[in-house]
Amino acid sequence: MKAKQNKITNAVNIHTGKALSRRAVLKGVGAAFALPMLNAMTPAFANAPAPVQRFQTVYIPNGMAMQYWSPTTTGSNYELTPILQPLANYKNKMRVISGLKANWNIAHAGAGGSFLTGVTQGGKTEVEILADVSIDQLLANELGKETQLSSLELSMDAPALAGACTVNLSCVYTHTLSWRGKTEPLPTEHNPRSLFERLFGDSGTTAKQAREIRLSQQSSILDAVLEKLTSLENQLGYEDRHLIDSYTESVRNIERRIQKAEEQIDMDLPEIDQPAGVPPVFEDHMEIMQDLQVLALQTDLTRVITFMMSKEQSPRPYPQIGVPDAHHPLSHHNNNPMLIERMSKINTYHTTLFSNYLDKLAAIPDGEGSLLDNMTILYGGGLSNSTIHSGDNLPILLVGGGAGWLKGGEHKHYDNTPTMADLHLSLLDKFGVKIDQMGGSSGPITL
Repeated sequence: MKAKQNKITNAVNIHTGKALSRRAVLKGVGAAFALPMLNAMTPAFANAPAPVQRFQTVYIPNGMAMQYWSPTTTGSNYELTPILQPLANYKNKMRVISGLKANWNIAHAGAGGSFLTGVTQGGKTEVEILADVSIDQLLANELGKETQLSSLELSMDAPALAGACTVNLSCVYTHTLSWRGKTEPLPTEHNPRSLFERLFGDSGTTAKQAREIRLSQQSSILDAVLEKLTSLENQLGYEDRHLIDSYTESVRNIERRIQKAEEQIDMDLPEIDQPAGVPPVFEDHMEIMQDLQVLALQTDLTRVITFMMSKEQSPRPYPQIGVPDAHHPLSHHNNNPMLIERMSKINTYHTTLFSNYLDKLAAIPDGEGSLLDNMTILYGGGLSNSTIHSGDNLPILLVGGGAGWLKGGEHKHYDNTPTMADLHLSLLDKFGVKIDQMGGSSGPITL
């Protein structure tokens, strides 16, 4: 029975004599439609391919209400704290890490600027931009050899890479985590339409004129490849057809939501590369950005993503959870218990949103497991007690299965001597990337 099922699901293999390419793309007018992993992409009767490792960072700004974050015991019997409670379903896939220090501790600039780079000193003026290659880009240099996009740098906030934002230093340090080189910060994308076009569009630009031409020729990306998609489905087995149908409905649903968001804003867009089109409701914006990240990973368009849930010094209020205070001013709580408790609500809201993202990853099959099983996700921020801009005992999680290496269900405490750069050396090693030094690293730590 099992052999018969293999013949059906691998129909493309039997008809063509070879597997469908893992990087197969259906081309249409203004569209380049990537496909998810299908059974037909595995040679008939072959052993299952080795799992694909992916890396992601989810960054939380403005420090943490540490009393509500830090477990009181270490090891496997630790109890989830209030901020970690929304992640209860993933405790066995989560490792809490405490006792690591920031490499560059100068207010919010050092928090964001050193989080992935491990740099010990950045620029000293608003026009001096200096850091080091970030871990995501070191991984992108290797993992990106197998994907169309080496990495994605995403945020919930509009980018600002000029001017002074904190202690008279460049805004680049608070608005991005990713650095391709010592003087090459990578801007983040916060616009769902621009990200969608980057993943599935093929017009070469999202300027108003090119965008209008494509939208006048077709009602959606899917319509541009519908004939080829139908032809492909006719060659696939039942499981693959079901997967394609589910996947294309997800893509169409996201496109509808983006279009709905655009109807709620001024449609006379300026002729710029990244037009305005951000949903006015924070939760709607967050869900679309999360769904697009899942699609990018599911289709293997990229294996490296950085996502800033918000920027350092973000003034965003959260009235929807009963916290109308601006986030950044609230983070300077002067150790007032009432204000710390209020800030913990924001931190808990962030882990709730993160848990929703983990639900999406866990629901996507990938090889013998799920997308989450084959990911290493670094969650946390570059400040602990934000009222004093503390860079000690940073709030850090490692989440996922790491394609086999990452074991959760544990709180691991270090002695407040290792730094984030030391953690990065260890993570790079898990991906087979061997380097001796990164930023201010002194050596890998035991994971």
